[in-house]
Amino acid sequence: QVQLVESGGGFVQPGGTLRLSCAASGRIFNIYAMDWYRQTPGKQREQVATITRDGVTRYADSVKGRFTISRDNANNTVYLQMNSLKPEDTAIYYCNAEIVSYYAGPVNDVWGQGTQVTVSS
Repeated sequence: QVQLVESGGGFVQPGGTLRLSCAASGRIFNIYAMDWYRQTPGKQREQVATITRDGVTRYADSVKGRFTISRDNANNTVYLQMNSLKPEDTAIYYCNAEIVSYYAGPVNDVWGQGTQVTVSS
C-alpha cells in the first residue's frame, strides 16, 4: 500500500513563509507527476502547482512568483515553498502523486491527508 504524508502546515502572518513537504512511502516503482492542491470550505479543490519527474513545473496564476514546487526523486518527496503568503492562501493543502507500484503496473492517483495553512494577522 502506498501513502502520502504531508507536513509543514501551520499559522503564519501575511507576508510570511511556509514550506510544505510530502513524502511517499510503501511499494513504489515509479512516481510521475506530483502536485499540490488546496481547498477551502464550500469551494472546489484547486490545483496550485505541479511538477513532472523531469522537473517541469506549472503554477496557478494566483501563486506564480510566490510559490515554488520542487521534488527529490531519490526520497520520493515533493515540496512547496510558499513565500509572501496572503490571507487568501488560507486552505487545506493536499499532496497528489501518480504512482506505479511495480513494473508495468497501473498508475494510481494517490492523495495525502491534507495539512492546514492559515494566513492571518
